Amino acid sequence: MASEEASLRALESLMTEFFHNCTTNERKREIEELLNNFAQQIGAWRFCLYFLSSTRNDYVMMYSLTVFENLINKMWLGVPSQDKMEIRSCLPKLLLAHHKTLPYFIRNKLCKVIVDIGRQDWPMFYHDFFTNILQLIQSPVTTPLGLIMLKTTSEELACPREDLSVARKEELRKLLLEQVQTVLGLLTGILESIWDKHSATAATPPPSPTSGESGDLLSSLLQSPSAAKLLNQPIPILDTDSEYICSLALECLAHLFSWIPLSTSITPSLLTTIFHFARFGCDTRARKMSAVNGSSPGAPLGPERGRLGVLAMACINELMSKNCVPMEFEEYLLRMFQQTFYLLQKITRENNAHTVKSRLEELDESYIEKFTDFLRLFVSVHLRRIESYSQFPVVEFLALLFKYTFHQPTHEGYFSCLDIWTLFLDYLTSKIKSRLADKEAVLNRYEDALVLLLTEVLNRIQFRYNQAQLEELDDETLDDDQTEWQRYLRQSLEVVAKVMELLPTHAFSTLFPVLQDNLEVYLGLQQFVVTSGTGHRLNITAENDCRRLHCSLRDLSSLLQAVGRLAEYFTGDVFAARFNDALTVVERLVKVTLYGSQIKLYNIETAVPSVLKPDLIDVHAQSLAALQAYAHWLAQFYSEVHRQNPEQFISLVSTALEAITPLISSKVQEKLLLSACHLLVSLATTVRPVFLISIPAVQKVFNRITDTSAQRLPDKAQVLVCRALSNVLLLPWPNLPESEQQWAVRSTNHASLVAALTRDYRQLKATASLPQRKVQLEDTKVIIHQTLSVLEDIVESVSGESTKSRQICYQSLQESVQVSLALFPAFIHQSDVTDEMLSFFLTLFQGLRVQMGVPFTEQIIQTFLNMFTREQLAESILHEGSTGCRVVEKFLKILQVVVQEPGQVFKPFLPSVISLCMEQVYPIIAERSSPDVKAELFELLFRVLHHNWRYFFKSSVLASVQRGVAEEQMENEAQFSAIMQAFGQSFLQPDIHLFKQNLFYLETLNTKQKLYHKKIFRTTMLFQFVNVLLQVLVHKSHDLLQEEIGIATYNMASVDFDGFYSAFLPEFLASCDGVDSNQKNVLGRNFKMDRDLPSFTQNVHRLVNDLRYYRLCNDSLPPGTVKL
Repeated sequence: MASEEASLRALESLMTEFFHNCTTNERKREIEELLNNFAQQIGAWRFCLYFLSSTRNDYVMMYSLTVFENLINKMWLGVPSQDKMEIRSCLPKLLLAHHKTLPYFIRNKLCKVIVDIGRQDWPMFYHDFFTNILQLIQSPVTTPLGLIMLKTTSEELACPREDLSVARKEELRKLLLEQVQTVLGLLTGILESIWDKHSATAATPPPSPTSGESGDLLSSLLQSPSAAKLLNQPIPILDTDSEYICSLALECLAHLFSWIPLSTSITPSLLTTIFHFARFGCDTRARKMSAVNGSSPGAPLGPERGRLGVLAMACINELMSKNCVPMEFEEYLLRMFQQTFYLLQKITRENNAHTVKSRLEELDESYIEKFTDFLRLFVSVHLRRIESYSQFPVVEFLALLFKYTFHQPTHEGYFSCLDIWTLFLDYLTSKIKSRLADKEAVLNRYEDALVLLLTEVLNRIQFRYNQAQLEELDDETLDDDQTEWQRYLRQSLEVVAKVMELLPTHAFSTLFPVLQDNLEVYLGLQQFVVTSGTGHRLNITAENDCRRLHCSLRDLSSLLQAVGRLAEYFTGDVFAARFNDALTVVERLVKVTLYGSQIKLYNIETAVPSVLKPDLIDVHAQSLAALQAYAHWLAQFYSEVHRQNPEQFISLVSTALEAITPLISSKVQEKLLLSACHLLVSLATTVRPVFLISIPAVQKVFNRITDTSAQRLPDKAQVLVCRALSNVLLLPWPNLPESEQQWAVRSTNHASLVAALTRDYRQLKATASLPQRKVQLEDTKVIIHQTLSVLEDIVESVSGESTKSRQICYQSLQESVQVSLALFPAFIHQSDVTDEMLSFFLTLFQGLRVQMGVPFTEQIIQTFLNMFTREQLAESILHEGSTGCRVVEKFLKILQVVVQEPGQVFKPFLPSVISLCMEQVYPIIAERSSPDVKAELFELLFRVLHHNWRYFFKSSVLASVQRGVAEEQMENEAQFSAIMQAFGQSFLQPDIHLFKQNLFYLETLNTKQKLYHKKIFRTTMLFQFVNVLLQVLVHKSHDLLQEEIGIATYNMASVDFDGFYSAFLPEFLASCDGVDSNQKNVLGRNFKMDRDLPSFTQNVHRLVNDLRYYRLCNDSLPPGTVKL
């Protein structure tokens, strides 16, 4: 024994040294190597068994258990059966002897090691594994230990990791399912007996004012006074041990429920018991009682008891999340809902001592979270099932949910509840669409609840009612492109919009008066504007008045957004029915925008400039944005009235333009300027009134933009205004025949607009080839950037329009396009300029390639092909970083547009496009791990194949008639093979996005062009691809794509199942290393010769799993093992 004793001392000192903070990393590595080598020795486990029983050092115990874990999970096959028996008997004895004294993490690890043995050997070699656990649970002294073992068994055996064969996984699942009923019975018994034992001794509290709380609602929920009475018993006060056992039992149940199917083994008494424990979470009185009575010395107070509630709710939610409910279980579900809503009623009950909010604040946060999860699952998964039960009071449930939502103590909690309402509103909307006949009946049932919801959500976004909470929201920091305040407002407005869709008139009559009130305040500000020496000043100075004004302006801004969000519910079929409401809104908005621009509230001086000035700017910007939301309504209004009496319409549009034009200035704050520009674009693009161009306000904007002496607007605004002006001239007027479109005049005007916008740019052509000094070069770059961003936007906005619009657009741009092509070679080494030029050309190719004509398009492509030499490509990709890669990607995108063009026009370019891809770009990027350029290159190769199939496969009708089978002639075979090889190579690289994209491309080519059936693919490539895909699955490098890879493998194999089963599979198995011939035979036998997709993919995943498992087993055998 001395050697064991000495080893133990040495190990203890090594461990202490390893975890000492003075030990160097070098020394730690040495110790680690030493320990690893020790663990690898045959028989090391005997030492570890001695260490475990003789040491008190946590590190040593943990190390010893790791040695056992490694032995059982990786080397068990090679352990002699005598040793296995010894280990199976010693470890449980050790656990029984020391479980009370071991630290919990050591005890849990030891349990896991024993369960690992069960996972390998139960029931064949370890037949009493599960009965031992049941015995531990039944004996009061070891109940906690038995429960820990049970939970670990559920975790490790029901959903085992992949170091088991598929057959063993299925066997374990079956064995466990056989035990479920017994286990659930035991757990029910434990929880019930603890509850009953402590209920009997619970101190009966004095009758409280709320003891008559069963109420009508509760009786209607539970359908029986006895159940209500049962749930009204006072909550027992548990001692620490009982509390610990209950929490373990509930944790076991939660894990069991995650994998066992819903069935009658989950009995009503078990469900009722779980609900009893769920009450621990919502009983604030129980906390106080336990604090007063101090159930046992040193017993933990409230929070521990709250935890039982959280665990019970976790069990309920596991059951709730199952969508597939057998008929016989539906009644249980109904009972569960009734009991949970009893709890919901309990938490949202008001009395003298508590408001609902203070009650919710007292509860454990995790309990509230679980409860909200329950409500979400109820609405999203089960509401449609339960609503049909006449005895289930849905409207009363909504009333409780309403109280619960609007008393949430945190913003996150409130957001989660709004999500539940959104789910409910979606459910109602889809229900009404599918049952239009009884639409009214459904709406009448829920009308009151919806109106209440709408009113309360609107109140919640207003400072007038909810200032304290709203001021806590952060409106500075962006998270996912929105601040906390914007998210709050957006989620609230989504709920408002969904109610509007269901109850348009109610929603409008609720919202509009509130908007009106705030507008009165805003429109009334004019009387407080006084002229001072420096300009206009708002004469409101008292702190209280400023604060009230601030709140009112913030609310007005939110309500304007609400009104804008509802615009879509006034157009289309309901236009006439809701016309008056919409007209009222639009008239108000036009009035407000004009008012803001006339008295220039955005430039006014205020007493609190840091607060009120942003408020005034925001209201002005939001009023313009809200009006913009009604552009589609205005367009419909225009088409209805353009023949009869358009005066009202003309006046609305002209007034809106009067509000816009003063704001189009570089002196106006950008937020406001951009809102004005967007509104102008919508009027020009969506509404398109014929008289727009003759309005003085619009002519003023034309003059401002084309006047070179005027200060240029910021980039974004300049682009938007130019788009609007270009669209006024280019887009066809609605409701007018072609003969009245005045194309000739508009064409001349457009040409002069573009000429003015590109004056400086066109002059660059003369000096392009001369060397430029640095300052000069920067100026040139600015001109190029400013001009091309405007031109690109103009082209993009007409790309989907009529041929005439695109023709005029190209005529105006023609000279600038030629200048761009001439400038391109001069800037080929300035990747930032090349990037912008290629963006412009890409947009031209996408929108105006027909108008550009073939000769000029050829000239452009030829110029690019000449410029992008192998050296230039290498410089861009390898040395210019992301901008250089972007340039090459845009060039490839242009070629994608070219190779997709139908007809013969661009076919002559195909050989040079393919050679550019395969001989110049591909070699540069093939070996780089970076994904840059690859996605675009493979998309181009896919487009080459997809849109030019006949370049490779010439099928002649005559040949197919003569032979009966079309054996197509193959052309350009070498290029086709090179492209396919590149696709194959891409599957060997780690980039999962590229893998997914390229697999999709191959599958598409197979669906559309029968790629896998082509002779060249079938005979020379098919099984190479299948081999690569199977290897990828075995290596688990792209596990997220398992399903896609399985389907692709099937589609390839199905082309030649006979070849797959008779030749490929045996060859694949023969070439697999790390498995012996017997195991290869088993793998081959288990792969059934199925020819349907589900069975085939199941076979593939089984093959991959078992191959990995065999390799793992074989690695674990001691060297020199003879296998028979």
